Amino acid sequence: MTSLDSRAPSVVRLAVDCMGGDHGPSTTLPACQAFLEKHPEAELLLVGLPDALAPAAAWPRCRLVPASEVVSMDDPVEVALRRKKDSSMRVAINQLKPDANGHAAAQACVSAGNTGALMAVARYVLKTLEGIDRPAIASVMPNESGGFTTVLDLGANVDCSAEHLLQFAVMGSALVAAVEGKASPTVGLLNIGEEVIKGSETIKRAGELLRAAAAAGQINFHGNVEGNDIFKGTTDLVVCDGFVGNVALKTAEGLASMISTIIRQEFSRNPLTKLAALLALPVLKRFKGRVDHRRLNGAALLGLRGLVFKSHGSADAFAFEQALNRAYDAARNRLLDRVHDQIIATLQSMPASADAADGGDAGDTAAIAAHAA
Repeated sequence: MTSLDSRAPSVVRLAVDCMGGDHGPSTTLPACQAFLEKHPEAELLLVGLPDALAPAAAWPRCRLVPASEVVSMDDPVEVALRRKKDSSMRVAINQLKPDANGHAAAQACVSAGNTGALMAVARYVLKTLEGIDRPAIASVMPNESGGFTTVLDLGANVDCSAEHLLQFAVMGSALVAAVEGKASPTVGLLNIGEEVIKGSETIKRAGELLRAAAAAGQINFHGNVEGNDIFKGTTDLVVCDGFVGNVALKTAEGLASMISTIIRQEFSRNPLTKLAALLALPVLKRFKGRVDHRRLNGAALLGLRGLVFKSHGSADAFAFEQALNRAYDAARNRLLDRVHDQIIATLQSMPASADAADGGDAGDTAAIAAHAA
C-alpha cells in the first residue's frame, strides 16, 4: 500500500450498499464492522432497508441511510435504472454526487450487487470523466512473483476501439500508482504474441497509440504481452477489451478452483497420502492464501466522476471486507483526481483522434452495461 497522500482526506467516508449480493446484510454488516475496527479514521454510510440495518444502529462512525428498494442479482438493467429509483444501490451511488457547495457525502461506494445494473446506474448518476468514453472494470490477479497484476477491462465493454484501450491504460496506470504506490507502473497490451505485427487491426492501432503515449512520457508501455504474462507478473498492468478480460478472469478463477480440488482429492486418496497432507499442511495453507480469490475481491469501475467498487456477488464477510479496503485505499490516495489529471495530460499530448472514437459517448447506458460481467 502507498503512504497517505498529503492532500488525501483526513477522514475517508464510504457509502456501502448493504443489500447487494447473494447474501445481503448477513455478509455486508459483519464485514463493515470488521472494517471499522481496523480503520479508526474511516466512516461508513450504510445504505439499505431500515429493518435490515437495525443491528448497526448504535455502531460508532456509522450513519444509516434508508432505501425502500433492492436491486436483485437477476434484475434487468432497465429495472434497476428506471423503476427502482430508491434502491439501496442507487442511493449509495448518490452519496458520491457533490452538493451545491461541491461536497459529496462519501468519497467512494462499494456494492456486491448486479454488475450490469451497478455499471448502468453508476454511469447514469455520476457520468464519465472528461476525456473518457467508456468506464472499465479493473481488478487484480495473483502472479508468481508474489504480487498482483492489474487487468482491465474485465467485462464492461465487449467491443472496444484502439482509443478506448489507450484510455484504459491511462486509467489503470493511475489506479496502480495510487493503490500500490508504483510511480511508473508498466503497461502491457494483451495480444496473441509479442510482435507488433500480430493481432487484430484494433490491437495493432492500440499498440501505436500506446507507444506514442509512452514516447510522450504519459505511460510506461512495455509492449504486447500474452495471457501467461498476467501470471508471470511481466507487467504491473494488462489492458484488453472486456470480452477477453472477462474470459481470462473466469478462466483463472476456474483453474485455481480446479487445482485446489485436485490437490484435495489426491491428498485424501489413502492413509499414506493423508499423512503426507498433514506434513505438507503449512505449504498447502500458504498456497491457498496466494490463490484465494477472496483476498483480491473489489473491482474498480474506472472512468466515472466518483469511485465505485464492485464486490463479487457471492462474497463472504472476509471477501467483502477486502472490497472495502480497496475502496478505502483508492479514496485516501485520491484515485479519482489522479485518473482525471493523467487522462487530460495524455489526451493533450496525443494527436487528435476523435474521428476514430465513438464521439465521446459509448451509447445508451443500459446497452453498455448489458455487456458487463
